[in-house]
Amino acid sequence: MSSISKFFLWWRTIVVRDREVVDAVVDPAHRGPSPELEAALAEWPGPYYWAERDGEGRLVLIRALTPPKPERWFLHGILFLVTFFTVWMGGALLAGSALPLAFPFNIDFSVAPRLLLDLVSELVTQRAGLDFAMALMAILLAHETGHFIMARRYGINASPPYFLPAPPIVNFIGTFGAFIRLRSPIVDRRQLMDVGAAGPWAGFVVAMVALVVGLSRSLVVPDVGASDQFVVLANFQLYLGDSPIMYLTRRLVAGEGTVLLHPLAFAGWLGLFVTMLNLLPLGQLDGGHILYALIGRWQATIGPVIWMGLIALGFVQGQWWWWIWAAFILILGRGRVAHPQVLDRYRPLPVSRRPVGWATLLLFVGTFSPIPVHYF
Repeated sequence: MSSISKFFLWWRTIVVRDREVVDAVVDPAHRGPSPELEAALAEWPGPYYWAERDGEGRLVLIRALTPPKPERWFLHGILFLVTFFTVWMGGALLAGSALPLAFPFNIDFSVAPRLLLDLVSELVTQRAGLDFAMALMAILLAHETGHFIMARRYGINASPPYFLPAPPIVNFIGTFGAFIRLRSPIVDRRQLMDVGAAGPWAGFVVAMVALVVGLSRSLVVPDVGASDQFVVLANFQLYLGDSPIMYLTRRLVAGEGTVLLHPLAFAGWLGLFVTMLNLLPLGQLDGGHILYALIGRWQATIGPVIWMGLIALGFVQGQWWWWIWAAFILILGRGRVAHPQVLDRYRPLPVSRRPVGWATLLLFVGTFSPIPVHYF
């Protein structure tokens, strides 16, 4: 620290868990930075960035105080493979395959290994639903990898993605999603903005590719009078709602009429749906990160209003699952819908990051559907 502190007018050091954060004002003679400061920064054992505030040359430096523990890549890999398998099962059902939907519940466990091998053999032989599995897993992987890479760029101790498998009888798409753990604090609203926005945008790009390709393979059918798009699952029709982006994309690619979605297009629809859920501007969701980064403590005032809106939406539209999501948000936030404060709550969001925040909230509007799923 002594080799670099000579370039500062003043600085403060904050130690939180396994991270040391140095918040410094650089001597005007070395802003830019000077060649001497640039050489010193090259030797700093961690990330750093300039954070202008009131015209000051503000520099934030971060480093780990302890060597990182080895990641449990084997566990993450196993979860990914198991989730890929269960999502593939869900995709096979969407493609019309007669797989045993109740597996692995209604079986004699003495023959479970043989049944599992038969199931894998049938999936590999038919390849039904493989495109759905590859697309949906790519969307989830892109979303979580976006968070992971941006967090590591800022020196935040973030875990690799944890994928959550689900038997199709519990959740017909075969997964409960994925998440990463942040094991060190977020310093300021700039970090929060960049980490929070990276995931939704990465997942959205992959979802749009899957949606466009899938719509080009989808079937336009006579108007069913219930929805503009649907999928068939186990001999019943699941009608899917529209978001502005879904509506425009469907009209441009598939044209007019009701569309029986190809499994690949359904994966794209799910990607937009997951993006929307994550961008709800509440608590610890990505949208909560974005709104707090933009308006700071005012998010605590707006958050409860939006949360009550979810409850009202469940009553008005008869969509009970909005209540489940509202309850999940409370559980995730430990009873709060306000976003927790960052380490340096007084440092404003840089002007250069504000367009990213507003564009991400606009993405939420573009992917929002008040009635995403309905049955007839």
